[in-house]
Amino acid sequence: MHWAHHVPLSVHARHSTSDIFTAFGLMDLQRRAWTQTGVFRDDSTNSDVFLVTLEKSERDYSPTTRYKDYAISSTLFHWESQSTHTQRSKTGQRYIRHQELGGNILLFVRHRREVGGRAQPYTFLGPVDYKSHQGERPISFVWNLRRPMPADFFREAKVVAV
Repeated sequence: MHWAHHVPLSVHARHSTSDIFTAFGLMDLQRRAWTQTGVFRDDSTNSDVFLVTLEKSERDYSPTTRYKDYAISSTLFHWESQSTHTQRSKTGQRYIRHQELGGNILLFVRHRREVGGRAQPYTFLGPVDYKSHQGERPISFVWNLRRPMPADFFREAKVVAV
């Protein structure tokens, strides 16, 4: 399965949230994107976009949003849904059945929220495919990356899981 939509983002490139929201038409000179990140839905491309920060400090994240997201291997990624989702919920089913429904899951990951007071960009790891899930509120997913993540990115990302 290939990503067939013309969204101007490059796999393995680094993109700011402004870049990402602009690429999906959610932000322009007249409209500002919301500042809350994490997950957003783009109906025009039938895509769920995951914006993941690996290192979640107590200062920046509440206990209910410090999800356990990490690289398992260069082609597998563990991700937890928002804590309100169940396996039977509409969103949970959309994630689990995304391939059957013709949907896309797009994974953007950064190591930390800020460095030196500046927001860090996300690395676009590309479209991913469902591998497995378990649990509720949050649901723990394992996603197959269609393209292995860059080796240097994986080395840093796997440290978070330890």
